[in-house]
Amino acid sequence: MSVRDLVGIFYQRLWNERDLAIAPAILHPDISFRGSVGSAVQGREAVCSYVDMVTTALSGYRCDVQTLVVEGERAAAKVLFSGLHIGEFLGYAPTGARVEWIGSAFFTAERGLLTDVWVLGDVVSLRAQLESAP
Repeated sequence: MSVRDLVGIFYQRLWNERDLAIAPAILHPDISFRGSVGSAVQGREAVCSYVDMVTTALSGYRCDVQTLVVEGERAAAKVLFSGLHIGEFLGYAPTGARVEWIGSAFFTAERGLLTDVWVLGDVVSLRAQLESAP
């Protein structure tokens, strides 16, 4: 599977559809993952726990790829993240507010599996939305 396909499945199936069962088909067992709203984690199960943490706190969580650049086994994406804040998130009690922020994600694949994902998000903007929510 190409890195382009892996990134598409990563966002659509794993994140948007919250289909954790797809993880073995796209994530290397020892994947290195650094998300924009949490610490770095290692391993497929840890990535699934991270997905669960975010998607539980943000109902209807979406990752919408706005730009994707692929070169060989590497890819970079500009992504719009969004959801409804219904659970504790980044230390903030649920606000019921819709939040969204932009981020950039960098992917490395080997032998048809993602081995490294590093996401940088505009967490300053996200925190400002959480702080100003009614």
